[in-house]
Amino acid sequence: MSRLFGPVRQNGYVVRDIDAALTHWTEVMGVGPFWYFERVPIERFHYGGEPSPLEVSIALANSGPLQIELIQQRNDAPSMYRDFLAAGHEGLQHVAYWTEAFDTDLDRARAAGFAVGQSGQIGDDGRFVYFESAGHPGSVVELSEISGAKGKFFSRIAAAAAEWDGNDAIRGPSSGA
Repeated sequence: MSRLFGPVRQNGYVVRDIDAALTHWTEVMGVGPFWYFERVPIERFHYGGEPSPLEVSIALANSGPLQIELIQQRNDAPSMYRDFLAAGHEGLQHVAYWTEAFDTDLDRARAAGFAVGQSGQIGDDGRFVYFESAGHPGSVVELSEISGAKGKFFSRIAAAAAEWDGNDAIRGPSSGA
């Protein structure tokens, strides 16, 4: 457990082929079901303090209390995902900590010396920041707001994983699952 942020709640994997990654995670690792979003509507995305027109596909599932996130960038917009792949990496890019006190936790992280590398928002209550990392690959820290609808959706994903029987492995936002 992080003394600054609490327990790691998500491992984020940046991949070149999200379909292959979904097959691996569901069929080889036995993790699922995944909620797949072909184009995620990220608002106010900034990289290095500058706006960037990021386009990504994302898939989410849980393995116990840990959420697995698969991310494939669909364009060449500046982002930490693009940088990770350009450096020859693929796989675990970040660990995420979840918070309902986003502003307070962001201020505390900045006071501890963390600098924001990229940021954005999904919906009304889904702000996130990724802190710059000079460490080894896979050591980026994300702080993710889980108030409101986003937190409820994450709880739904975890509940589905706890009861998953291996069927209907890939679900979408309009699948009703």
